Amino acid sequence: MSLHVDAVARSVVDLIGNTPIIRLRSVEKRAGGDVEIWAKCEFENPGGSVKDRAARQMMVDAIADGRLAGKRLIDSTSGNTGVAYSMIGAALGVPVTLVMPANVSVARKNITLAYGTELVFSSEMEGSDGALVLARAMAEADPDRYFYPNQYANPSNPKAHYLGTGEEILRSLGDRITHFATGIGTTGTIMGTGRRLKEHHRRVEVVAIEPDDAFHGLEGLKHLGSSMVPPIWQPEGIVDRVLPIATDVAWEAAEALCRDEGVFVGHSAGANVAGACEVARSAGSGAVVVTVLPDRGDRYFAPMKWEKQYVW
Repeated sequence: MSLHVDAVARSVVDLIGNTPIIRLRSVEKRAGGDVEIWAKCEFENPGGSVKDRAARQMMVDAIADGRLAGKRLIDSTSGNTGVAYSMIGAALGVPVTLVMPANVSVARKNITLAYGTELVFSSEMEGSDGALVLARAMAEADPDRYFYPNQYANPSNPKAHYLGTGEEILRSLGDRITHFATGIGTTGTIMGTGRRLKEHHRRVEVVAIEPDDAFHGLEGLKHLGSSMVPPIWQPEGIVDRVLPIATDVAWEAAEALCRDEGVFVGHSAGANVAGACEVARSAGSGAVVVTVLPDRGDRYFAPMKWEKQYVW
């Protein structure tokens, strides 16, 4: 069976959201028991990640109220939000400057450059927090030039998931969903989606997945105990518990998805699926767990020798 959508879009921006949801039967077998595990395929967004949603909402809201008028957007990013800003900026005619750690994957640097984005690199030793500090400093130094949406503090970030991701999950599974488990980076996905699911009349348990160590290898995810906590992270009444996942477990889960399901995704998706499997296993029979596949695996590829912009 194939899915077919007969639609006309005014621009690539209209293609964001309404992503498919897929059942992960191989993961269900590992969880054991009579459970269901579903994953929202956010890599199907036109920019290739879940961050398309938040970037669109932040930019559209800022255009609507005049904050972005005549200015260049600047923000910090570990990659995917930058790709989204760049794509949407190109489509809407908004110039973009991105501050990112120097060790972000080459693929993400190249993708954003292809859209005409200006890149500024922060210290790789300071991670995403260092990029945030530098982007904020640049915006404060030249407020007439830059609009700084600050994805970590912007309410439009969780709003995108409240209006979109959460609503779409309920439309797909309705009263059957028992758990929602996803990773935390800016925390916008879990805050917005979790809030919408909590408003549903059926009790849904919301589980935040984070790396189990400050020195982890899961790009895009935050270990909150050792990081600057995003202002939009307000878990009271939304997040029921936090579940730590080891880097090697997440990487293995991502590889298994590719091998067993034909789904090639990044390591943050591996962390989400490993966490969803653990949630389903502990919940037992009748559990219907939903998670998120934030991006594609090819975004983590190193450059090949035949790529002309490199000197080897």
